[in-house]
Amino acid sequence: MAKRKRNPAPKELMEYLFQNYELKNALDVQEALKDMFSETLETMLNAELDEHLGYSKSENNIEHTSNRRNGKSAKTVKSQLGQFDLNIPRDREASFEPQVVQKHQKDISGIEDKILSMYAKGQSQRDISATIEDIYGFEVSHETVSKVTDKIVPLVQEFRNRPLKKFYPFVFVDAMYTPVKTASGTGQKALYNIIGIDIEGKKDVLGFWLSEEESSRYWLQILEEIKQRGVEDILFISLDGLTGLEKAIKGVFPNTITQRCIVHLMRNSTRYIARKRWSEFAKDIKAVYKAVSLDEAVILFEAFELKWSESAAAVAVWRNNWDAVERLFECPSEIRKIIYTTNTIESYHNQLRKVTDRKGAFPNEMALYKLVYLRTMDIKQSWTRPVQNWGQVMNQLETLFSDRIAAHLKF
Repeated sequence: MAKRKRNPAPKELMEYLFQNYELKNALDVQEALKDMFSETLETMLNAELDEHLGYSKSENNIEHTSNRRNGKSAKTVKSQLGQFDLNIPRDREASFEPQVVQKHQKDISGIEDKILSMYAKGQSQRDISATIEDIYGFEVSHETVSKVTDKIVPLVQEFRNRPLKKFYPFVFVDAMYTPVKTASGTGQKALYNIIGIDIEGKKDVLGFWLSEEESSRYWLQILEEIKQRGVEDILFISLDGLTGLEKAIKGVFPNTITQRCIVHLMRNSTRYIARKRWSEFAKDIKAVYKAVSLDEAVILFEAFELKWSESAAAVAVWRNNWDAVERLFECPSEIRKIIYTTNTIESYHNQLRKVTDRKGAFPNEMALYKLVYLRTMDIKQSWTRPVQNWGQVMNQLETLFSDRIAAHLKF
């Protein structure tokens, strides 16, 4: 974003400041501006009352209205310049509804948005309170911070239950663990997340759920839920190696192709390799699943097995999951690049952990949901463009799944 051009302050304003205030430091300047801000607001409020009454304060013998000015009431408000007093003009009939500073409004700084922004970045309630006081000069209690963040609870619920699109060519599923307090103490709970790529190539978080641990049974419930929320068809789902998860997916979306994450296989296999040889091992197996064709991959894997025969356990991970490698070669290269790893959702998890790890144990499930929701809204702001080479991906998808694609294309 281009930097906004700063216009110089009018000479008359500068002269007024220096003539009427002893400006020795930045704080003096802020206090002077606060005074001027207060006077400006009061002038605007009086102008609003003139408009409401139909005559200005200087006019006399006004007979066309029974309503009159009725003094002023003092109100303390909070602003980006700090806290100050305002004199709010009143009318006799109490029908005046000011807009510059509305009735019962005591904060004109947009402080709630700032609290939510800091909360979304993982700051604790104590840190938020201290930051607001340090910057704006007034105190915000822990209870106030909690009340502000509680205002988004309906938004969280709406987001988690919103209708979804009918068709997603690609979906990524995974769970991460985070500490949540329970009646019996603090324990790690599984936060289930789903990211979908729609027909326009854009990513979206379809939802997040919490359970005691990750299980295929709970994934089955989640998949049933997104189906009830409108999802009719998914072409590919990328997943980790959780036992029973592929079966759960087929139980809800029988025509969906499941793809085991190759990166997860890499991690599982390198546990049996000395750290100093990880790079060499990864390079050799990468040549296998990045081969031009399945025939070439088979030849390369035979050579791989021979070279790493002394690391039988590591090789067995790939031998026992060879079907995941074979399945990759059923797809053209651009599709293969998308489905061979769950990095899409793991990247999302990494961004969530930047804020969840700062919090320690969450006091309850909703406290976690609020933070995940706010962080997700921040992350989604960068998901405005389709995934790379989406046009080519769609051409390949239309060749492989012409009927299913046509059913959801808009003409």
